[in-house]
Amino acid sequence: MTFEELGVSAPICQAVRELGYEQPMPVQEAVIPYLLGAPIDLIALAQTGTGKTAAFGLPLLQNVERSLQAQPNDGVATPRALVLCPTRELCLQIADDLTAYSKHLPSVRILPVYGGSSIEAQIRTLRRGVEVIVATPGRLIDLMERGAASLDAIETVVLDEADEMLTMGFSESLQTILAQVPQERHLLLFSATMPREISSIAASYMHEPKEIIVGTKNEGNKNIRHYYYVVSARHKYLALKRIADYYPDIYGIIFCRTRKETQEIADQLIRDGYNADALHGELSQAQRDYVMQKFRIRNLQLLVATDVAARGLDVNDLTHVIHYGLPDDIESYTHRSGRTARAGKMGISIAICHSRERGRLRDIERISHATIERKHLPTGQAICEKQLFHLADRIERVELTEDTTLDTVLPELVRKLDWIDREELVRRLMLLEHRRLLDYYESEEAIEEADDKGRLSGEGKEGKKRDKRNAVAEEGMKRLFINFGKLDRMFPNKLIELINKCVPGRVKIGKIDLLPRFAFFEVEEADAQEVIRSMSSYEVDGRRIAVDYADAMGSGDGKNERRSRRNQDFTPERKSYRKGSKSSEGAFDKYKGGKSSKGGKKKNRW
Repeated sequence: MTFEELGVSAPICQAVRELGYEQPMPVQEAVIPYLLGAPIDLIALAQTGTGKTAAFGLPLLQNVERSLQAQPNDGVATPRALVLCPTRELCLQIADDLTAYSKHLPSVRILPVYGGSSIEAQIRTLRRGVEVIVATPGRLIDLMERGAASLDAIETVVLDEADEMLTMGFSESLQTILAQVPQERHLLLFSATMPREISSIAASYMHEPKEIIVGTKNEGNKNIRHYYYVVSARHKYLALKRIADYYPDIYGIIFCRTRKETQEIADQLIRDGYNADALHGELSQAQRDYVMQKFRIRNLQLLVATDVAARGLDVNDLTHVIHYGLPDDIESYTHRSGRTARAGKMGISIAICHSRERGRLRDIERISHATIERKHLPTGQAICEKQLFHLADRIERVELTEDTTLDTVLPELVRKLDWIDREELVRRLMLLEHRRLLDYYESEEAIEEADDKGRLSGEGKEGKKRDKRNAVAEEGMKRLFINFGKLDRMFPNKLIELINKCVPGRVKIGKIDLLPRFAFFEVEEADAQEVIRSMSSYEVDGRRIAVDYADAMGSGDGKNERRSRRNQDFTPERKSYRKGSKSSEGAFDKYKGGKSSKGGKKKNRW
C-alpha cells in the first residue's frame, strides 16, 4: 500500500517522499481513506509514536486545499482547520510536521499558537491570514477573548492527545472552544487511551463517530519490553544508577512524580557523573527549550522529567523509559512507556517499585495487556563486564582519520609503550577508562530487593558483607571492628598507617576485611585491648574513631557491653589525629593538632 493508493494528492505525496516516507503506517492506512471520503466525525485510538500526526495531517491539508479551491478567500484568510493539543512542545512539533507535508501547497499557511511566546506576534500573523491553526487550549482562548482568533470558518477540529488534555484539566477549555466553532464542523479525536472523559466528549460533541482502533483499547505498544524491580525506598536511587550503568548506550527519560524529586534526582545524577538534566514546570520556557533541544540532538543521555513537562516531547530513538515510582493512573503508565519503541523500533520500559506497588502493577498488566516481567538488579560484576565490553566495541568502531599531531608523535608513543605486552596494555586501558566504576562496584552499598512474598532482603554484596562480619580470626589473633570503610577512602595501607600512628609500640596486623562503611582487622590477642583503647581516643576531622571486638557487634548485649566499656575506658580527652612526617602520599595532611571541634565540617576522606 502506498500513499497514492490511499488517495493522497500528488503535491502532498511528493512532500512525504522527500521526507523519506514510502509506505503508510497501520494507523495511517486505517484512518486516511475515511478522512478523504465523506465528511465524518472520527475517534482513533493508537499509541504515541505510531504516525498519528500524518494520519490526520495529510487528509486535513488535502481537505483545506480542496476547500480553498471551492471557496477562495475573500480578503484576509480565515482559518479552515484547528488542531488542539496539550502542550507547547507538541504544538510546535505538529505545526512543523504540517508545514513539511504542505511544502508544495503554497496556499496553505500554518500557525502554531501557544503560551510562553509573544502573543502580539501571533495576533499579527492571524491578522495577515492563516488556513490552519495548531494551538494549546489556554492561548487559543486568550486570543479568542481578544477578538484576534475567529473560528467562524472552521470546518475540521482535531483533538490530538485528547486523553492527555483531559488529564491536564483542559476539559472546560475544550468545551469553551468547541462551543465557538460551527455546528457543521467535523471533529476528529486522536488518543492513546480511552478514559471515560473521552466517551463523554464523544457523546456531547460528535455525531455517530467512526471508531478506529489500532491494537486494543488501552493496549501498550507490542514492541516495548516491560520490566520492574522491587527495592526498598532508600535504595531507589542506587537501583537507578545500576540500571543506567548496565545499559551504557541508554538514551531515555526517567519519569518522577514531583518537580522537587525530578530536580533532586537530576542533580544527583549530574554530581555522580551522568549526562543528565531535569525538565519540569518550574523551569522557565527558555530553560525548557534549551534542555529539550539538547535531548533531541542527543547531547543529553538521560532526561529526568515530570509527566506534564515531557508531554509533547517527540523523540523517535529512545531506548528506555524508567518509572522512578509508578504513576497514579494506568493511562499515564501507557503514555510514559509509549515514549520509546516508536516508528516500529524496540524499546524497554522499567519500573523501580516498592513492594506495596505490586497491586498497581497487576492492574496495569490487566488493563494494558502488557506483560511486566520481574527482574533482579544486575550485579556489580555484570555491570563492569557490560561497560568494559562496551568500551571494547567503541574502540573497534572508532574511525581512524588523519591527525597531524597524533601521527607525528605516534612512533614515539609506540616505542614508549613497547615494553608492555598486549594483554597488559588492554588491562591498563580498561582500568584507566573505568577505574571509578570498578572501584564503586567493588565497595558498593548493598541494595535491598523484595522476595516473591514482598520481604526485603540484601542481595549481591550483602551476602559477602554477612560472611565478612561473621568471619573467625586466626588462632592467636583477635578480630576487631572499626567504623571507617571504603566509602571513607579507607584502604589496607591507610588502616595499617592509622594503627601504627595511634597505638604505641609495634602491632602485628593480620587479615583486613574492608566494607563500604566499616572494616574488620585482626591483631594479636595480647594487643587487642590496647589497640581498642588507643585508637578509640582519637578523632578524625571531628569524627570519633570507634574500635571494638568484632564478636561484640552481633547482638543487643554486645552493644550494651560496648557502651559500658567506653564509659569506663574512654574517659580521657580525645585526641585529634595529627599529621605526621611519615604519612604516605600526604595522607591525613588536612587534620590539624589539638582538640577537634564537633561543629567542624565532616570530610570523610583519607
